[in-house]
Amino acid sequence: MRHVYLFQIFPLLLLLATGEANAHAMLDHAEPRVGNKVTTAPREVTLWFTQKLEPAFSSITVTNAAGERVDSGKTRVSGSQMSVSVRSLGAGTYRVKWRVISVDSHTTDGSFTYQVEQ
Repeated sequence: MRHVYLFQIFPLLLLLATGEANAHAMLDHAEPRVGNKVTTAPREVTLWFTQKLEPAFSSITVTNAAGERVDSGKTRVSGSQMSVSVRSLGAGTYRVKWRVISVDSHTTDGSFTYQVEQ
C-alpha cells in the first residue's frame, strides 16, 4: 500500500496557487504615481498592467474630492497600457478607479489617489 504524504503534495499545491495568481492583470505602475503629490496637474492618467487588456471591457474614472468626474470618459487601451485624459485640475486630491479584463478573461479592479499641490 502506497502512502501519500503532505510534504509530497505541497510543491504541487504551491505551483497551482502561484499559477492562478499570475493569471490576472495587476496594476504594475501608474502616472501620476500611486499616492504621489505633483506640482503640475497631469493632462492624463496612465496605468500599466502585467497583462494585455481587453479594450472593450477596461476603464478608468478620475474623480475630485467631491466625487465629481474630471476625466473625459474615453479610456484608451493599447496592449497592457490604459489611459484617460483629464480636464484642467486645480489643487486637491483625486481618486483613480480602474477596472480591467485581461485577454485571458480575468477581471481585476482597484483605486488609488494622488494629489495636486498649489
